[in-house]
Amino acid sequence: MSATPVLTARNVSIEYEVDPPVKAVRNVSLTLNRGEILGLAGESGCGKTTLAYGMNRLLKPPALMTTGEVVFHDRSGVDIDVVALQDEGLRQFRWDKISMVFQGAMNSLNPVISIKEQLFDVFDTHRPGMSKSAKRARSRELLALVGVDPNRLDSFPHQLSGGMRQRVMIAMALALDPQVMIMDEPTTALDVVVQRGIIREIMRLREKLGFAVIFITHDLPMLIEISDRIAVMLQGQIVEQGTAEQIYRTPQHEYTKKLLSSFPSLRGERGDFVRTGAGIDAPPASAATPATTAPKEEAR
Repeated sequence: MSATPVLTARNVSIEYEVDPPVKAVRNVSLTLNRGEILGLAGESGCGKTTLAYGMNRLLKPPALMTTGEVVFHDRSGVDIDVVALQDEGLRQFRWDKISMVFQGAMNSLNPVISIKEQLFDVFDTHRPGMSKSAKRARSRELLALVGVDPNRLDSFPHQLSGGMRQRVMIAMALALDPQVMIMDEPTTALDVVVQRGIIREIMRLREKLGFAVIFITHDLPMLIEISDRIAVMLQGQIVEQGTAEQIYRTPQHEYTKKLLSSFPSLRGERGDFVRTGAGIDAPPASAATPATTAPKEEAR
């Protein structure tokens, strides 16, 4: 993993302009380095997805970025002011430099259009000069890359399992060889075995292709296993950042400690869960330990 930044967000604040206004993200600063997995953890509603949409310029009214800057450090050496991009410049930037696998992505495929047509649409939009044979060859390559039989190219979404549909969405996000991939709860609604397969696939592709990942989830023990660094978010703010080892061994913020203790031990006795002031259910501090027994380095 390189310590060279690929994406930097500084003092980002995002507000939903309703009555009264909702400050969803408050003065957040993050740096994503090339090739690393940065985990973004926190409970539902803490602002994780809103922050990701803001960094990728996907916010729609009434959401508005009120302050801050987002800079993409291209591998060519050019720094791109993402907030300042307009129209054609923004269209060329998105999906080419940064792609995203959306929350509930396995249900995002158009049910009446084949997988081939949906992959072709990416190339028609961003690579208009690409021949039909080249698009088909690249689409087959992408499916094989994520572990889906290339012969499934002519299938419709209902003919694929949930895990296969999720892999197709990852293939679409990889289509233009982006340098950053934002993954918002990519394993939601998948069973545990399929989840583990998807995680392994993401790790393998990251090693093979070298892109950086922002991995968003409420599952802190999973992030400890797969991430290089982790940022913990609460009520629109980053309350703690550190390596996976630091977050696991020596968490500093009380909320981080509660997140870790909210996952019951597989071996310990059952404890009584109580409502905490942070808004999550957690057992008494002495009654539970994280389900994950080792951070990523030891898990290997």
